[in-house]
Amino acid sequence: MDDTSALFNQYENEYCNKSTDISRKINSAVALSGETKRKKLAEVDVDIKEADNIIKKMDMEARSVAPDRSKQLQNKVKEYKADLASLKEQLSKARAASGSDYDAARAELGLGMDYASSSQSQRDRMLSATSKLEQSNDRLQQGKKLLVETEELGTGILANLAAQRETILHSRDALHGADDNIGKARKILSSMGRRMLQNKLIMFGIIGFLLAAIIIIIYFKVK
Repeated sequence: MDDTSALFNQYENEYCNKSTDISRKINSAVALSGETKRKKLAEVDVDIKEADNIIKKMDMEARSVAPDRSKQLQNKVKEYKADLASLKEQLSKARAASGSDYDAARAELGLGMDYASSSQSQRDRMLSATSKLEQSNDRLQQGKKLLVETEELGTGILANLAAQRETILHSRDALHGADDNIGKARKILSSMGRRMLQNKLIMFGIIGFLLAAIIIIIYFKVK
């Protein structure tokens, strides 16, 4: 999970907790009156401003991620904006009405007495869906990371094979060079052998000539 997604989830948790607290305070303020009620509703005003700031931060984070991910997060921001608008309307009704009037106003809005619990259940489902979405995103990121690592490994193997091929080609060229040198040396040795044979034949011819000359000289002296 990247830093932006983690920060968005943090803001989301903060908003859900704040929204639940606002709903609880509005419900408790209905049974109050006078200065006590005014103070309680003033607290709700502060909480709603804080919740609004949290949504603005969520919106900024949602706009700073990749387009496909941004669309998902912005849809969630819209849901939270609608939830906050509903809380603001409840606050206005609670500020203007007595306990019985407030219950009637809630009925007009289609909100039963168990709205706080159902609202919390809805927020819990949203958080659960977000968690599952983040888990899927984490698995996707892990898959991408594994794919990159596999690609890098394959590239490394190909590079090693290319280097080994170059080594084999170089060795083959060296062997060819050695064969050429051996062939040249063989030719030189053959040439030297022929010359040695020629020299021997010449030497034997000279020796034979000298022996023949000596024999002839001896023959004429004896005769």
